[in-house]
Formats: sequence, C-alpha cells, structure tokens
Amino acid sequence: MRITVVGTGYVGLVAGVCFAESGHKVVCVDVDESKIAKLKSGVVPIYEPGLSELMQNNTNSGRLVFSTSLADNMPEAEIIFIAVGTPMGADGSADLHYVLEVAAEIGENLNGYKVVVDKSTVPVGTADKVKKMISSKSDMPFDVVSNPEFLKEGAAIQDFMKPDRIVIGTESRRAEELMLRLYDPFVRTGAPIYCMDVKSAEMTKYVSNAMLATKISFMNEMARLSDAVGADITKVRKAVGADSRIGTSFLFPGVGYGGSCFPKDVRAIEKTGVENGLPMSIMNAVGEVNENQKKFLNEKISAVMGDIKGCKFAIWGLSFKPQTDDMREAPSLTIINFLLSQGAQVAAYDPQAMDVTREHYFQDKIEYGAGPYDVVKDADALILVTEWNEFRVPDYIDLEKLMKGRRIFDGRNIYLRSEAEDHGFEYYGVGC
Repeated sequence: MRITVVGTGYVGLVAGVCFAESGHKVVCVDVDESKIAKLKSGVVPIYEPGLSELMQNNTNSGRLVFSTSLADNMPEAEIIFIAVGTPMGADGSADLHYVLEVAAEIGENLNGYKVVVDKSTVPVGTADKVKKMISSKSDMPFDVVSNPEFLKEGAAIQDFMKPDRIVIGTESRRAEELMLRLYDPFVRTGAPIYCMDVKSAEMTKYVSNAMLATKISFMNEMARLSDAVGADITKVRKAVGADSRIGTSFLFPGVGYGGSCFPKDVRAIEKTGVENGLPMSIMNAVGEVNENQKKFLNEKISAVMGDIKGCKFAIWGLSFKPQTDDMREAPSLTIINFLLSQGAQVAAYDPQAMDVTREHYFQDKIEYGAGPYDVVKDADALILVTEWNEFRVPDYIDLEKLMKGRRIFDGRNIYLRSEAEDHGFEYYGVGC
C-alpha cells in the first residue's frame, strides 16, 4: 500500500518507519525543512532504541522517503495519517490547529477516494471536525478514521510491530477493510483488532492513559502515607500486586510521571468533562497528586539537610523515563528548579537527555558530566531521578571516594537501603 504520514514527531516517525518495515511504501511529510533535511541525511531527531537502524534500512530500500510537500505526495496515497502535534492549551484543552491545517490541505488536494486517519491523540469529536474541514474544501469521496497509538517511549518499535491491540474507529466498511489490510502483518500472532465507532476509538486512548496515570498517582499517594506512618511501600507494593485483580504493572512509586502523554491526556479529560457539564473529580485528583509528588524529594531534602545554599547535588537521570531523551514535564525539572532556587549547585548526567536539557532548560545554570561518576565529585548528596540501567548498581566504593557528603535520595526506590547504609550512606527513598 502507499501511505503518507504527515508529521515526523514521535508518533509519525515511528509509524512511518514501521509501516515501511512491513513492506508498504511510505512518505513522511513535515513542514520543518531542517528536520526533513536531517532525516534525509539519516539523522533521527529523537532517541528511540532501534529507530535509527530501521529508518536507515528502509530509506536505503526506497520504501521510506521524506518530503516537505503534502500536495506532491497525495495523488498516489491510499491512506493519509495525520500525526502532527496537539499541544496543550492554557486551559488544558488540546490545540487542534495543526490537525485542522493538515485537514484543510488534504481537502484542497484531494484527487480521489482516500482514508484520512487521525493518529495524533485528539479529543472526542475531532474526527467530525476533520471531516467538516475536508468537506469544506472538496467534493471528492473520503473517510476519516480514528486510529490511536499506544506506544511507550523507549519501547515504541516493539509496541508498534507487536501491539497488544489495534483500535480502529470508523463507520465506513470500505475504510475498515483498508485499515484491516494495513495492519494485518502486525497481528499475525493473534493480537486483537477492535473496530468501533469513531468517538469510542477517540475515547479509548484517553481512558487508557488516564487509567495508567491514576495507578501511578494512587501508588505515589500511598507511598507518602507509608513514609508518614513508617511502613515500607516496597513491601506493600509486592503484596498488593500479587492480587490478580490488581496486577504488578504501574505500581512503582516514584517522583511522578511526565512526558507528552499522561499529563496532557489527564488534563484533556478534565477539560472535556467540564465542557460536557461533568466535573472529573478523579482526574483532578490524579493531576494534583502528580504535581505534588514531583516535589516529594524537594521536601525530603529540606527536611533532612535544612539550608542547602552552596551545597552541591549530583543528579542521575534527567529524562522523564529511561530509554528516551524526552524532557517534557520531567520530574527532574521540578527538582532542579527547586535546588537552584535555594542557591544550591547542580551537576547532572543522563545517557541521552543532556543535549535536550542544554538546549531548552537551565541554560548555563547547571553542570553536566561525561559519565555518572563525573558529577558526584565533591557532591553533598546524590539524587537518583531516572532509573536508567547504568544507575541500578552503583559503585559505592567510588561514591565514598568522590562524594563529600554521604546522602542518597532515591527517587525510584531502586537501591537497597541496607547496602547503602553498609557503605556509610544515609538512604532516603519514596515511602520506604
């Protein structure tokens, strides 16, 4: 099949590369000329394990090309994916102007029947707006489909190639058959495809992310309570997760969730509820708990160390989660801003996110190291924020030699208190 993907951000680029890998001919379109130039030269603008290699292989084979022109690549396209950004507005709503701009351009260049697919995360009712926009520009036949993505950053290629499920929202049998053909190579192992109406498909994405965000905030609140009463949330988590009705996933307390999906989607559901006269009490609480949780280590540091002016803190991990360079709403930002506001010095290391942090955050206010042990030299305390694999087994002997202080603030509960204390360190976790 011939596919055009509009938008080469996280969703669009992964989708385009994976569709090409399954044998389809794909054109990825973006208005950003510099980004397209980099992609043509083999430079991937985001860090995602395996993406660069797959992109290069499919570019070399001719199945994947990049362009700045949607109009030039519409005539042969059977399916057009809209995968542009939907940034969050000040009121929490999703900004759809990029989506609707693409819809207008599709309408202006429609030359025959096409399936137009909303791949971006969009509020319920967006497909109707896209359909209305295209119809205002063209009398040609088309169908609009909702096909939400369920990719985890750091495992996106695996998630796309071997999905848990595919969701297709359409009232058109013709569009449904094309989408089923498109996804057939990805579900040969039996993963289900759920075909439903458009609005239910749009809602499915938000409900999925809202449920996961709720589990995270719930466990973080229970971790705070455990900390207050002297319980160990790590032991609690294991016992609770053994209940098959609950399960073990997303029960790990920490310093809050970040990234582009959970914060934005929770707020979008809140906004949708308000627009429909239904206050989302649980969603309001989920967001509030998460923002408070990002301050947990700040409060712990203040309680333990008091005045930290002039103290040096080593930060391990900047990205909101491992295996990505995504810094959007990362808990590290809240922690570092607090430390700087108190007059402390910060030295940080992250395997992938330091370039993004340098470019967009803090400017010259913090130091960066070439490795994790570079930043701990003369540090009064070490703060673990992101649980990259290389941080999981620290060399306490080197830490003893390099650090001035003996405090570890573990924002992900990946270290053993007993081991840290055996080496003379004070250990502070989240609820344990």
